[in-house]
Amino acid sequence: MTFEEIKSPVKQEIIDFSATFKDSMKTTVPLLDLITRYIVKRKGKQMRPLFVFLSAKLFAETNEHSHRAAALIELLHTATLVHDDVVDDSNMRRGFFSINALWKNKASVLVGDFLLSKGMLLALENKEYELLEIVSYATKQMSEGELLQIEKARKLDITEEIYFEVIKMKTASLIASCCAAGAASVGASEQDVLRMRSFGEHVGIAFQIRDDLFDFDRNTKSGKPVGGDIKEKKMTLPLIYALNNMSVIEKKKTILDIKYRNNKTTINRVIDIVNKSGGIDYAQNKMDEHLDKAMDLIKDYDDSEAKNALIALVEYSIKRTK
Repeated sequence: MTFEEIKSPVKQEIIDFSATFKDSMKTTVPLLDLITRYIVKRKGKQMRPLFVFLSAKLFAETNEHSHRAAALIELLHTATLVHDDVVDDSNMRRGFFSINALWKNKASVLVGDFLLSKGMLLALENKEYELLEIVSYATKQMSEGELLQIEKARKLDITEEIYFEVIKMKTASLIASCCAAGAASVGASEQDVLRMRSFGEHVGIAFQIRDDLFDFDRNTKSGKPVGGDIKEKKMTLPLIYALNNMSVIEKKKTILDIKYRNNKTTINRVIDIVNKSGGIDYAQNKMDEHLDKAMDLIKDYDDSEAKNALIALVEYSIKRTK
């Protein structure tokens, strides 16, 4: 199924959402208006609104609550991207200059704060308390996940258990919120909302593992720089597996190389070690496990265009090669 076919059941919702999202960022401050218009123009494929609308349509027709849920999620997501570029000192985002590259860090932090506050106000003004709770929980988890990763990155002592804890909070929580918010927006039962949260969580974990794998693929067309995670001293699942399956001395040497001799030679050596260790296959198997768990959670729902598109969206997100 092509991406256009995946969008088909909620094509009108996505078209309408673009206007809703643009309106949600309106401001009378000229500089802020300039920056938010720049953000709107370079929006990506709108995967998260798609997860919201398809999750909603799994249970009932979408409504104004669904549109506010999608806007809330996208405001949060955009705010975190703006803040992440400041934290990572990144000058590019999806092939465009980042906000901090154009308007510096101070403006970027304030823009991120503005987007978060707009999301909260959108929910409060429309008494969307359940949606606000879902999105606020995701914000909390994402912050905790980032800080846990920063804490562990200092020693590079991330175990597989901690790795999954980090990505569950940092990456999976947002996809989980998309699916939970979509279901909640059309009045799905509490049990179904929780089920959709779990569905999104497994999808998010699989999505992150797929992203990790790109770091070790010299033939990738993902646009992600090969070895970028190693350069940034991020402990990904294939690397954790490789480290756990080498001698104590070799493990210590590799960790010291990543920490203190993080150059092109080291990066290439680590990529070779991971590829030879079986770490790629191990990570792919874990990715497939979470994908299977996600599919199992929605298999009993009635067959529909929305369900088929949601399954195809998951496969498109995780099985992608670029």
